[in-house]
Amino acid sequence: MNFDEIIDRRGTHSSKWDMMEPIYDVSPEEGLAMWVADMDFRPPACVSQALQSMVDHGIYGYFGDDAAYKAAIGWWMKSRHGWEVDPAAIFTTHGLVNATALCIEAFTAPGDGVVLFTPVYHAFARVIRAAGREVVECPLAKRDGRYEMDFAAYDAQMTGREKVVILCSPHNPGGRVWTREELQAVADFARRHDLVLISDEIHHDLVYPGQRHTVMDLVDDRIRDRLVILSATTKSFNIAGVHNGNVIIHDPALRAKFAARFAAMGMSANSFGMIMATAAYSPEGAEWIDALMGYLDGNRKLLDEGIAAIPGVSSMPLEATYLSWVDFSGTGMAADEFTRRVEKEAKIAVNHGASFGTGGESFLRFNIATPRARISEAVERLQKAFADLQ
Repeated sequence: MNFDEIIDRRGTHSSKWDMMEPIYDVSPEEGLAMWVADMDFRPPACVSQALQSMVDHGIYGYFGDDAAYKAAIGWWMKSRHGWEVDPAAIFTTHGLVNATALCIEAFTAPGDGVVLFTPVYHAFARVIRAAGREVVECPLAKRDGRYEMDFAAYDAQMTGREKVVILCSPHNPGGRVWTREELQAVADFARRHDLVLISDEIHHDLVYPGQRHTVMDLVDDRIRDRLVILSATTKSFNIAGVHNGNVIIHDPALRAKFAARFAAMGMSANSFGMIMATAAYSPEGAEWIDALMGYLDGNRKLLDEGIAAIPGVSSMPLEATYLSWVDFSGTGMAADEFTRRVEKEAKIAVNHGASFGTGGESFLRFNIATPRARISEAVERLQKAFADLQ
């Protein structure tokens, strides 16, 4: 668990490091990669050991008998989140973007509306539009420096064409851990407008001290007939490249509808992802996650303090995830100007806020899941790039 170890990822086909120059014109030789949502840390040793066992065996055939895999999921959800999962409710997909796309295909038709609470993870809108559906943006309200939902406004937006609502819980990019009351309001909204509710809970293990994630299925048992939960080990344990995720549907009728689309797409499991996920969902994996969140808490505080020293710039309080949402609106600068300073002067590759939808225009998203020395370097570079404001 040496999170301070600097691991050189350049030249390893890393999207985060090897694509920063073609996309952002930030050289990996002198730049800092703080955009793609993966970590610069090694996964738990138990995951690497499980993979090494596969390599030692030397045969990479089709995966069969997923009982241990599903049992590991069940143990993790029960022990970490107090949630009982029926093994029969679990579908394994090639990651959660794939899972989202399958849900769009299963529960909507071309031209239907899909509701997003924006700004939100940009891949949602991408797959919705690619499927020929309409993105219905319900902007989050910013109150006291953090996001809240405004259902009176959202109710007025609904036209009847909407069939699905996607919730990001915990929220990416705002870092909110939604309260039980807020989740109940989402469930009520879905029922009022007869929407299938897809709750993407991929960040549910990445919650900071003093916060607690609530699984949507535990909020209100009346929503099971319309509830789909997405989960994965990939963000939690830094194994995103295996593209392994789960769609969990307890309602039999809703499950059958998804299963039909799942079968039609010829889906089958990636053996590497199944083995690695089974190893991660273990006591060793739990110990690693606890240590990780302690380390990230230090990174979070260091970045927040550095950002707060720049006049007109503020970071949204981070309750979960390793993705800091930084607001530059107080500088009075246009987006192209503050982005230029971050990328060209500070030489930091970050996600542009506008890509997350309405409400993100004055923000940039910074990935803090990197050794602390790099966070210190990022703070120093940012303060220098905005030194004229101080």
